[in-house]
Amino acid sequence: MTVDEQLDYLRKGCAEIISEDELRERLALRAVQGRPLRVKAGFDPTAPDLHLGHTVLIRKMKHFQDLGHTAIFLIGDVTGLIGDPTGRNSTRPPMTREQILENAETYKRQVFKILDRDRTEIRFNGEWLLELGTVGMIRLCANATIAQLLERDDFTRRYRQGKPISLHEFLYPLTQAQDSVALEADVELGGTDQTFNLLLGRELQASNGQLRQIAMTVPILEGLDGKQKMSKSLGNYIGICEPPEVMYRKVMQISDDLMYRYYELLTDLSLAEIERMRKDAETGAAHPMKLKHDLARRICTDFHGPEGAAKGGNVFRRVVQNKEVPAEMPELDLPPEMRGQTVIRIDKLLRSVGLARSGAEANRKLRANAVSVNGVKHREMSYDVPSEASELVLRFGKKWARVRL
Repeated sequence: MTVDEQLDYLRKGCAEIISEDELRERLALRAVQGRPLRVKAGFDPTAPDLHLGHTVLIRKMKHFQDLGHTAIFLIGDVTGLIGDPTGRNSTRPPMTREQILENAETYKRQVFKILDRDRTEIRFNGEWLLELGTVGMIRLCANATIAQLLERDDFTRRYRQGKPISLHEFLYPLTQAQDSVALEADVELGGTDQTFNLLLGRELQASNGQLRQIAMTVPILEGLDGKQKMSKSLGNYIGICEPPEVMYRKVMQISDDLMYRYYELLTDLSLAEIERMRKDAETGAAHPMKLKHDLARRICTDFHGPEGAAKGGNVFRRVVQNKEVPAEMPELDLPPEMRGQTVIRIDKLLRSVGLARSGAEANRKLRANAVSVNGVKHREMSYDVPSEASELVLRFGKKWARVRL
């Protein structure tokens, strides 16, 4: 591909490129040198699982890989201890290093659902940040002023509101910038809320005699509500490890308008193809429901393969479109004694939430094939809870309940 063709491919789903001229020059330079660009994106493992909001960045890394470049999936085992203050109205509660490393292992398993393993470096910023020591950290801090750091919107807002800003939070953008120096990044990817940090990385690289990285930002993906940022804490997320039937159903929940944004940020379709879909829907040449089914199939295929996508579609058509699941049902919380368990005794759960009057009745219904979980018939005594599942839709004979995990 020519440099112009590469730029066209990389622009899709980008909010801003700082600067496009520099990216053009870097692509041409690396082609002459015969070495790929080093494209960095950092993730702090503050939760064990990734959702589709995270994959907007990961997919852009894949686009660079498609062009022959190297993706650096950076796990912030040190910056995760600091806690990213971006978008925060208060200081993040600290996490232990053990929690960080445990979550990091799940990230390493999940990213290769999208990225090419052979063109990916997985790095931990503890490799260089832990070696800085006191003197090194002081020298790092000398690269920025308090006035500069207060230019960040979130810090400015908290300062004006009189909300405390812990000193260690000022270290976050500096340590993220140091990551770019240590990795000699050509490009750093981040959400639009990360622009300040990415630009600080450019300046720190220049101070260290390196070429400034190109800063590329991607939009923040809205959650299922179409309003707020996709977030597990808000319950508006689609986890990449959720069962295909849950993932498919959640994609089908989004609005028609949001569907095109998901097409842009979560698939490899070109902008021209997406615009053609929009026009077909407007003229009646294509039904929006069919387009949404196609989106759900594409997303499920990415994470569960064609068989998983087919299963998700079949369950959705059966339990939602064919009205096999009632529109209204009791919404219950998982019993406290079962929270955190990866394997649940279905007979005990059915009894605990009031669907079965006794364990014996639950067992009879299980043997009679009259129990389903998330639209799938279940006859076993135990149920393996998917790590990203947020709910279980239980059917017990003619009774239904939605159980929040």
